Amino acid sequence: MSETPTVVRLAATEWFRSSYSAVNNECVEMAYIEPLIGIRDSKDPDRGVLTIESNAFSLFLSSIKR
Repeated sequence: MSETPTVVRLAATEWFRSSYSAVNNECVEMAYIEPLIGIRDSKDPDRGVLTIESNAFSLFLSSIKR
């Protein structure tokens, strides 16, 4: 069975951490997967990925900053 395009795209994605991340890697990782933002646990990246539409994530971040 072949993987779906979304799974393949997630596997090939470049993940990054915030510059505020702890040295012990207890943080989340993010990736730009247009038109989505992917979020996963850095300690267990194979466990799963939460995806959020980019515009909704921008609104979320704006509300936090206020």
